[in-house]
Amino acid sequence: MSAQCEVTAKVAAGAPMSTFERYLTVWVFLCIVVGIALGQFVPAPFQMLGKLEVARVNLPVGLLIWIMIIPMLVKVDFDALHEVRNHVKGIGVTLFVNWLVKPFSMAFLAWLFIRNIFAPYLPADQLDSYIAGLILLAAAPCTAMVFVWSRLTNGDPLFTLSQVALNDSIMIVAFAPLVAFLLGISAITVPWDTLFTSVVLYIVIPVILAQLWRKSLLKKGQAHFDATMEKIGPWSISALLATLVLLFAFQGKAIIDQPLIIALLAVPILIQVFFNSALAYWLNRAVGEKHNVACPSALIGASNFFELAVAAAISLFGFESGAALATVVGVLIEVPVMLLVVKVVNSSKGWYEAKA
Repeated sequence: MSAQCEVTAKVAAGAPMSTFERYLTVWVFLCIVVGIALGQFVPAPFQMLGKLEVARVNLPVGLLIWIMIIPMLVKVDFDALHEVRNHVKGIGVTLFVNWLVKPFSMAFLAWLFIRNIFAPYLPADQLDSYIAGLILLAAAPCTAMVFVWSRLTNGDPLFTLSQVALNDSIMIVAFAPLVAFLLGISAITVPWDTLFTSVVLYIVIPVILAQLWRKSLLKKGQAHFDATMEKIGPWSISALLATLVLLFAFQGKAIIDQPLIIALLAVPILIQVFFNSALAYWLNRAVGEKHNVACPSALIGASNFFELAVAAAISLFGFESGAALATVVGVLIEVPVMLLVVKVVNSSKGWYEAKA
């Protein structure tokens, strides 16, 4: 284990969940209210911002997305990839759930609930868009918040680092083909060039910039790196909340007309979270992994890189799309649901470690 990797693991393990993060659901709800109100009473500025596009990329949102994503990616130590060999079983479970179960189970749940069970209660012209948003949400494994969830369960910090680094590496090459395939089998057509542009803008370039920034900070010492991380910590969520105000300024009329939309979209997301976290947790127990490995493995399988999902949905389908709204619902329920999963895996430690 490299010294740098060990230090990074300690930083990740010791980073508590801030009050701001703990009440993310409250801030998201307030952004919904503020965004809808502003969109209804002062629509002109938002219409102007919505027109600031280049190659279907909205410039204000593109900037906000970078502010969201890059500080998170600075925390990721790709040197931790060599730690994968020390947790082969746990990593195997993580990859299986994240890339072979989670996206496909969400595609099925989206088809079941959105195109069938809930179809009479949703706008008919947005059904495909809602499904696309749910697929985008499930196709990107969590990056930054999983460090928080892992700490709350006393998860192995090196395992957490290694699975995040490996997932991010895979996401660079697998996100676009996976999304295109799942949208294709859902009979939703997406231009490949737009999808490819989204991957470059919101995965490749941020990863490169974040790692260059990370190396620059670490050259000045670990204390400087830690101080900078603490300073830029609020950037990501602040930029996310600003993006949500813009989104709901455009989505306001649809939500006012059909206020049950958010609740209906939450159903497949909630089922997916509980199913995938339970599956990963059980599989780790079945293959004999330690509890402090099973917890972060289950949590990364349940949570999403919702910042990327929001960005891709806006680029592919636009501000006013059902896809953008569906990804935002993922943000709305992320924290309370993940805290519930954390409580379950912590309270079941005795069962997990019991001899058969």
